[in-house]
Amino acid sequence: MMDFKAALPAETTGTEITRFNALRHGLLSRYTVLPWEDADEYGTLIASLVAEHRPQGPTEEHLVEELAGVMWRKRRLRLAEAAAHRRGLGNSFSEYGNTAKAALAHVAKADESMDVSEAVHVTPERTEEELRDLDEDEGMTQRALEILGSHRNDAYNAALTELREDTQGWWAYVLAGDVAALDENEGPGTADVDGLCRFLENKVLPWFEERREEIERRPLLREQAFGESLDPDKLERLGRYEVHLDRKLERMLSMLFRLKELGRNHDDR
Repeated sequence: MMDFKAALPAETTGTEITRFNALRHGLLSRYTVLPWEDADEYGTLIASLVAEHRPQGPTEEHLVEELAGVMWRKRRLRLAEAAAHRRGLGNSFSEYGNTAKAALAHVAKADESMDVSEAVHVTPERTEEELRDLDEDEGMTQRALEILGSHRNDAYNAALTELREDTQGWWAYVLAGDVAALDENEGPGTADVDGLCRFLENKVLPWFEERREEIERRPLLREQAFGESLDPDKLERLGRYEVHLDRKLERMLSMLFRLKELGRNHDDR
């Protein structure tokens, strides 16, 4: 977005400020800035235009004021476009939406319940951290499985100690779980080598695979969400309005330059 203060010439004189003050109280200026907008920023825009064009007389001042109004509305148009994208992006986060389904339509057996908001907001650094943590957790689980297959007398306890704390908690939950909640063909957990081995191979290792796929598919969800945030119909209306403003800007500049040229010709006589 244009920094109007940065655009104000350093050599602006007291005369330009006086002209600026006159324009601030013009018939158009008082209605241009909406209550929630920065009136000082708009005033800086007018001051920079006054310093650039040095209007002479009420007609040229009016044209400068018109230029400021057009440029201010073009700024507002950019805000409207950004707001439309944000609203569309927010809609893609709805649990009732089909963003994840659409993003993964080409992926067999894709989890359509993936969190779109997480995929959009997570940083690359956080993703790398999660993958490192996943590799570390899986490595601990593999070492526990090696211990379980070693036929050591303390294999169960040694393998359980090797597991990460959250995996141990998951196993404790399985052991204390409701038998009626078990999946078909799934037996209750048993606190022994065979029971822990089944748990790690049938529950934990598949979870690692699913979680890794979920993380790797985040870019697909991000692309889909950002793509859906674009509303072609609304942007087309905004685009037509911007074309109207551009044409008005060209007319105001043309009229202003023409007036100045006529003024110079008159002075040369």
